Amino acid sequence: MTPHASPVRLRWRAVVLMLVAVALFALMDAGLKLLSAHYPPFQVAAIRGASSLPFVLVWALATVGVTPLFRVRWPLHLFRGVMGVLMMATFVSALRTLPLSTAYTIFFVAPLLITALSVPVLGEKVGPRRWTAIAVGFAGVMVVLRPSGEGVLTFAGLAVLLSALGYAVSAITVRVLARTDSTQSMVVWLMTSIALGAGVLAWPDWVPVAGGHGWLIAGIGLSGALAQYCVTEAFRQGEASSIAPLEYTALLWGVMLDFSLWGVLPDGMTWVGAAIIVLSGLYLLHRERVHVEAEHP
Repeated sequence: MTPHASPVRLRWRAVVLMLVAVALFALMDAGLKLLSAHYPPFQVAAIRGASSLPFVLVWALATVGVTPLFRVRWPLHLFRGVMGVLMMATFVSALRTLPLSTAYTIFFVAPLLITALSVPVLGEKVGPRRWTAIAVGFAGVMVVLRPSGEGVLTFAGLAVLLSALGYAVSAITVRVLARTDSTQSMVVWLMTSIALGAGVLAWPDWVPVAGGHGWLIAGIGLSGALAQYCVTEAFRQGEASSIAPLEYTALLWGVMLDFSLWGVLPDGMTWVGAAIIVLSGLYLLHRERVHVEAEHP
């Protein structure tokens, strides 16, 4: 980034970085889904953390050095690590049976959960319009988890909801940690926690990793690390209210990867549920922008 880049250029750069991040995360998730057919969920989660850790360590050491990685609030990092293991293991477990597009659709409830949790945890105020948007978003999830048809109210669907809850709690923790700890420390210790925590839980049922999966694991590690870097830079250079909606492009990547790798497409009700969830999320972001502008005219 040049020191005299114009605000418009920075905004466009942030948009591009966010789009790239979403695409890379989708590729990583496709790799996790492929691995989930061969290894237990906790083992796949451990592989995800361990494969990205070398890349994020190089980035962290090159940008901030060693000291900021250890000047952290350890209890919160430990708690976030537990949430990270929960999030990854449940999401990988769901990917064994759910298409990427369906898993993404359900996971889109995470921003709604973050808004709801910000009230009791962070003391933020959420007005009736935003509570209505949250309720509508959950109705959209129920459309996807309908009582009949494919993608029903199954263990896999509930696992994605649990993963989204873990992500939301982790995101709230990040808001607290960001007041004192560096971004690099949060990324490094999250990957470390997932690698070690999921690894310990996976050890009793550990399956020897096939040599032919080495390229896939390396791709997961590299795409995950690059995606983390891109999303961090995107939120650093752009406005969150403008960047966050781009996360919904993951659904398009999910559909394309589902069709190209597994030959499946989401059905009509999944599209309806996705539209409801995405629209409610976009409305929440709009209300957040109005709220911020009212506080800082």
